[in-house]
Amino acid sequence: MSWFQRQQGWGKVDRREFILVLGAAAWPSLGRAQNFDRVRRIGALLPFAENDKIGRSWLMSFQRALQELAWVQGRNVSLESRFTAGNAERMRSFAAELAASNPDVILVGGSLVLGTTRSLLRAIPVVFVQVTDPVGTGFVESLAHPGGNLTGFTSFEYSFGGKWLELLKDLESAITRVAVIGHADNANRIGYLRAIETAASALHVEVIAPEVRDLTGIERVFANLIAQREVGLIFPPDTFTFSQRGPIVALANRHRLPQVYAFPPFVADGGLMSYGIDNKDMYRRAASYVDRILRGENPSELPVQAANKFELIINLKTAKALGLTVPPALVARADEVIE
Repeated sequence: MSWFQRQQGWGKVDRREFILVLGAAAWPSLGRAQNFDRVRRIGALLPFAENDKIGRSWLMSFQRALQELAWVQGRNVSLESRFTAGNAERMRSFAAELAASNPDVILVGGSLVLGTTRSLLRAIPVVFVQVTDPVGTGFVESLAHPGGNLTGFTSFEYSFGGKWLELLKDLESAITRVAVIGHADNANRIGYLRAIETAASALHVEVIAPEVRDLTGIERVFANLIAQREVGLIFPPDTFTFSQRGPIVALANRHRLPQVYAFPPFVADGGLMSYGIDNKDMYRRAASYVDRILRGENPSELPVQAANKFELIINLKTAKALGLTVPPALVARADEVIE
C-alpha cells in the first residue's frame, strides 16, 4: 500500500477530544511492573486542524503505540487533544487549558507550537515531535542531557535546505531563482535559509526569502514571482504553511511554479515533490517516551532522538500539469511516485 493510500484510508475522524484510557491487567515482562492508584492524564497540543485527516492519522499512530505499551482505554490513562491549526492564539489558549487540567505529560507537535506555549508548560513534563534544532532554539540544554521538563524527537537538520534546492535543480535545471516560504515568526526559518543560500552559491541560484504572516501574503509573493521566469519554491518545515497546505498547493500549481516541500501531505494534496520525515513514525516513537515518563522517568534524563525515516515522494500527475518532465533518474530515486 502506498503512502498516499495509507493516509487517505486511515479511518473515520473522531471528535476533538479523544478520551484514551489505557492500562492492562498484566504489564509486559520488561522488569517495569508498577501498580497505579489513579488514571494518568496525557495532553496533546497539536499543530494541525481538527478536521485534518492526515494529521489525525499521526495522532492515531501515537494512540496505537500507547496501546501496544499496555495503556488501554478506560483503565489507566486519559488523553485530551487540542488542535491549533497553526493559530498562535489557539496555541496559548489551549496550552493554558491543558495545563490547568494537571496532566502527567503533554505531547507537543511542532517548533512553533512549542515556542509559543513553552512558558505555559514549564511545570509539566513535555514530549515534543516535529521540532528542528531544539538546542539552538533553547528548548533543551543538549540532545544527550535535555535538562528541564522537555525532551522528544527532532525532525530535521538545517542541511536539508541544501537537499531541497538540489532536488529542485535536478527536476528543472533551468531554475535560477528560488523563493523560500515560511512564517516570519518561525524560529528555524533563518537556519534553513542559510543552508539553502550555501547550496545556492555552488548551483548559481539566487535565493529570496519573503516574510509572510498569512495566506494573503503568500498570494502576493506568488503574484510577484509569476512575472519572472525560471523560479522555484521551497517550503521548509513550518506549522503555518502546513496548516494552509491546500490553498498553498492550489496557488503554486495555478501559477505553474515548481515546488518542493518538507512534508509528504503537501504532495498527497496535489503538490509536486517532497523530501522529509515519516511523521507517523515520529508520533509512534513519541509514545515510548510518554510511556517512560508515566512510569516514573524524568524527561531531563531522556535524550532527544533524531528522525530516522525519510521519504522522497514525487507527483507525476502534477508535474505533467505544470509542463515538467521528471528525469528518469529522479523518479528512480523516489520512495513513492504518484501517477
